Amino acid sequence: MIHVVLCDDHAVLRRGIRDTLSEEPDICVTGEAGSYGELRETLRSASCEVLLLDLNLPGRSGLEVLASLRETHPAIKVLVVSMYPEDQYALRCLRAGAQGYVNKASDPAALAQAVRTVAQGRKHLTPEVAQLLADSLAQPSPELPHAALSERELQTLVKIASGRKLSDIAEELMLSPKTVSVYRARVLEKLKLSNNAELTVYAIRNNLV
Repeated sequence: MIHVVLCDDHAVLRRGIRDTLSEEPDICVTGEAGSYGELRETLRSASCEVLLLDLNLPGRSGLEVLASLRETHPAIKVLVVSMYPEDQYALRCLRAGAQGYVNKASDPAALAQAVRTVAQGRKHLTPEVAQLLADSLAQPSPELPHAALSERELQTLVKIASGRKLSDIAEELMLSPKTVSVYRARVLEKLKLSNNAELTVYAIRNNLV
């Protein structure tokens, strides 16, 4: 039996994943969490071999959580389950220590198989991600400017480009508006842009939204 813990701040999505996995005879969901704090508490008592981790968590990004887990629970296999496009986030997650990346819109059967794959100690790569990885190894291309952004900076860029106000972004990420403004300023500086309109154009041109 593969013991799985879910970490996603959307209860409805967690329920859908739990219901999907509960139909599998060899997979058991042993715990759920909506934030890093809840995850830490859950892992104190719940058996976990595979963690399904969302990237967009309140207060602390999924990649930050992943980095912490590498130190505190190195035996747990992490499968990132996110709505973000694979071509922008999958390789970043794999390089950060995740065993696989699945888009939330994927076929439920594919999610169960991904859990089995990482539980066996192997990487789960969709054909698209495998091709991206092969391309990056065979012919490394110059990194795009946004590759230098931190996870929070990239999240801020995507949310601004999606039309969110800084106050809304701060509330979603459980940060102060001042902190989000700092992230925005760093993004503008690193990308050599001047305002939100240019940020939006950049994000669209680079398929970030």
